[in-house]
Amino acid sequence: MALPCDSDGICMFCKTKPTILESLICKTCITPWHVPCLPVNDRPVNMADAEKWVCPDCTIMSIEPVTRCNHGGGGSIVAAVRVIQLDARLSDEEKDKKRQELLIGSLKVTDGNCAEGDVMNSVLDVFDGSECSICMQLPERPVTTPCGHNFCLRCFEKWISQGSGKCANCRCLLPPKMAKNPRINSQLALAIRMAKMARSGCDVPGGPPKIYQFIHNQDRPDSAFTTERAKKPGLANACSGKILVTVPQDHLGPIPAENDPTRNRGVLVGDTWTSRMACRQWGAHFPHISGICGQSTFGAQSVALSGGYVDDEDHGEWFLYTGSGGRDLSGNKRTNKNQSFDQKFENMNEALRLSCLKGYPVRVVRSSKEKRSAYAPDEGVRYDGIYRIEKCWRKVGKQGCKVCRYLFVRCDNEPAPWTSNDCGDRPRPLPKIEELKGAVDLTERKEAPSWDYDEEKGCWLWKRPPPESRKLAGTVSPVNGKTGKVKRKVKTASVKEKLLKEFACQICRKVLANPLTTPCAHNFCKACLEGVFSGQSFVRERACQSGRSLRTQKNIMKCPSCQNDIAEFLQNPQINRPMMGIIEALQREAEQMEENSSESSEKNDENEKNVSEVSEQCDSSEEVLEEIKDNNMNRTKKLRKCAKGAVVENKEEHNDEASDVKGNEGRGKRDLASSNMHVMV
Repeated sequence: MALPCDSDGICMFCKTKPTILESLICKTCITPWHVPCLPVNDRPVNMADAEKWVCPDCTIMSIEPVTRCNHGGGGSIVAAVRVIQLDARLSDEEKDKKRQELLIGSLKVTDGNCAEGDVMNSVLDVFDGSECSICMQLPERPVTTPCGHNFCLRCFEKWISQGSGKCANCRCLLPPKMAKNPRINSQLALAIRMAKMARSGCDVPGGPPKIYQFIHNQDRPDSAFTTERAKKPGLANACSGKILVTVPQDHLGPIPAENDPTRNRGVLVGDTWTSRMACRQWGAHFPHISGICGQSTFGAQSVALSGGYVDDEDHGEWFLYTGSGGRDLSGNKRTNKNQSFDQKFENMNEALRLSCLKGYPVRVVRSSKEKRSAYAPDEGVRYDGIYRIEKCWRKVGKQGCKVCRYLFVRCDNEPAPWTSNDCGDRPRPLPKIEELKGAVDLTERKEAPSWDYDEEKGCWLWKRPPPESRKLAGTVSPVNGKTGKVKRKVKTASVKEKLLKEFACQICRKVLANPLTTPCAHNFCKACLEGVFSGQSFVRERACQSGRSLRTQKNIMKCPSCQNDIAEFLQNPQINRPMMGIIEALQREAEQMEENSSESSEKNDENEKNVSEVSEQCDSSEEVLEEIKDNNMNRTKKLRKCAKGAVVENKEEHNDEASDVKGNEGRGKRDLASSNMHVMV
């Protein structure tokens, strides 16, 4: 494939910047090309030809159309470009668009006729029109505005930091709360990730495919016991559900499938639970209330981000975590959030510090109580994968007391729930922390970490064996005493159908019709959302007992999926046109697939009928042959029987004649004897 150099002068084929002697400029389009990356047939012979050289994109061959694509180097791309240029049915704009699609790889060159346009569209083509309005790429950590435009989280924050409170695309005024705290559209992020995974051909490039197991209803965990007294504050801690995994409470690292006999899949990134006690049942984070699970002489197993400390900073792949302690909890002061004394590296803080020195993996769960983070779930608790502590120190916090600080960096083999990437983390440089200038008691790891990235295998794993557990593992009796996988015949769904299921309304649970995206990044059908607030006015009239009318009060209309007020959005809701286009494209693809499947099923039925008819004919012919054989056998048997019967009858006749002769002879002898007796007398 022959590709030119980009705007920075870097070759798009070998990704290197050619020198002046190795670069060649087209006479027509003035585009630089890398000479060693050009096919041999397209290179100039001498310097005189180099001055008049024309690139393969601008070269026009004879008027005869090229019907076949060559298969050597960049010949197929060149031939395809020439065929597009010679197609009189296309306009100049359509030719430019098709040539651009051919160069970026969305149009594939087939072995057949390239001029026919029978080219397979990429899975990512359904996301045309949903790119970030700033960088014009597929949105990374997508943020959807109420006016229906998508942005990358980083691009959106950069745009807002410039002092603009309007949409970068349509200049509509954005809600101040959304501009200050944008929320990630998780449905769009997951759909883009699934499309990338389908395009790559596997679940995780370079890794084994994921195995999803079906869980029967009787195999699901029992919910925690709820009393009348515990309804308002939460669930009853003393009556939480049973532990459903076989790992001890000091288990370090991820929870694999062998420690999950009930589901046989382990704890995956993105698993959510309604509460901390439900999270405890699956071993992601065992403590009910404490944000740190660990032992000072062993290490830390997991932490929870729940917004307990004002000094926490969450940036997704890395975050700054504040240690525990420093608050006066004497008596009944269980909800005291004011720092009254300095924190020290002891107890749970020392456990985190030991994990930093050893490089142990730490499980991280995020709670919906963290309202300041764009990476927190909408509700409940979510498992976000494995992190590693790179540094820890102490500094004066926002409330005037010293706090213990920890730098967590993500190092998991599975992609994060908020990203559209189709692979896990790779080693990344540490971020620059401004507060390290005034830090004290700085602790950094000097030896190689126990949990590190293996370049040969392409995944994170234990470089050194983990420490032996000091606690007994829980025993879980599997269903029917078996630990095997649950087998179930599942109808395989196509990629289009899977993507279509991701765009579901959070009220009716069906495919979105006229989708609306709220400022809190939740997607609903327009009819469903308007039906929830039907009959409610935006303002409420008030009057006192004396009859004097008071000032009208605004009605609060909470989002069906969270507690955010969306009354201003409901006054003039805008349909998310890009998402609507994606859904319509997916529906058309699904309908075409159904028609093709129905046609193929009809053909299969006809073939089965023909086969059955042939088999019936074969069966009938076999039956006739069997009858003929039976008749022949019967005839032979009858003939043999008849022959034997005749012989027997003949024998009997001869016996009768012989007996008659013998009888006559006896009678004659008796008569002679009797006559002799008379004579003697």
